[in-house]
Amino acid sequence: MPVHAFMFPGQGSQFAGMGRDLAAAFGAAREVFQEVDDALDEKLSKLMFSGPIEELTLTQNTQPALMAVSLAVLRVLEAEGGFRLADKATLVAGHSLGEYSALAAAGSFGVAEAARLLRLRGTAMQKAVPPGEGAMAALIGVDLEQAEAICAEAAPVPGEDGAVSSRRDCIQVANDNGGGQVVISGAAGAVARAIDIAKTRGVKRAMPLPVSAPFHCALMAPAADAMGEALERATIHAPSVPLLANVTAAKATDPDRIRALLVEQVTGTVRWRESVSAMTAMGVDSFVELGAGKVLCGLVRRIAPDAATRSAGTPDEIEALLKAL
Repeated sequence: MPVHAFMFPGQGSQFAGMGRDLAAAFGAAREVFQEVDDALDEKLSKLMFSGPIEELTLTQNTQPALMAVSLAVLRVLEAEGGFRLADKATLVAGHSLGEYSALAAAGSFGVAEAARLLRLRGTAMQKAVPPGEGAMAALIGVDLEQAEAICAEAAPVPGEDGAVSSRRDCIQVANDNGGGQVVISGAAGAVARAIDIAKTRGVKRAMPLPVSAPFHCALMAPAADAMGEALERATIHAPSVPLLANVTAAKATDPDRIRALLVEQVTGTVRWRESVSAMTAMGVDSFVELGAGKVLCGLVRRIAPDAATRSAGTPDEIEALLKAL
């Protein structure tokens, strides 16, 4: 029998119209979207279904919206096929904000609380760095060690006390996505220097990303503080299925440990390559992505080419997944 890990996507998977076919076809999906709308006291579902994409891509909207689609898919699986995540999954994992979706799927959060936390997370991340001061870039054709070396060279020489003196000097690996794809994040000037350095190192591609803030770097410390306060007030239950955490690439089930990891994740590296490798080492041979798009399945195929992958985000894909499971 296949050993399944269920995955939940992060930013970059959003598109105008996401979730609309689910809402048209399934009452269970409509209930999730309504619950998110009620939690946020606005019609986020209208923005998801109709756009405009520029507004949907704002991080404070993207984060709860992607969670809503993932949880709508899960609820439809439960309603239409008697699916129970705890019976089918060995592990759950999510890419960045997708960890909140994974935890909501496993019962650690309710949908409404996950929506409110993600709205706060997105807003705090956007406010942490003034527009134009931060940047992110994708390096293609590098491994983690090469990317870290490029970041080290792009950073200025520390002062006499050994410290880097300015927020303008911050740069680090944000996402180790695997398959030769590493994303770096930090101050705009430092990221620009890293892109130039990468080109001299024979990196296949080094390109700035169209993002609104430099996620997963030390500049996000104010957002981490805000999430620490919010998560301290939140009720977190032990997940019905262990979480494979972004920042450790290891299992987590204790609510207090999960709380700490979610705070650390705001400024820490998303260790996706290591996470997928860790899951395969634990015996996972089938990865199922629930929600918008197929980004995570693509990454898994590069990291673990022998593993089976399947995505479910549309009515037809849900039907096929229920038959396969």
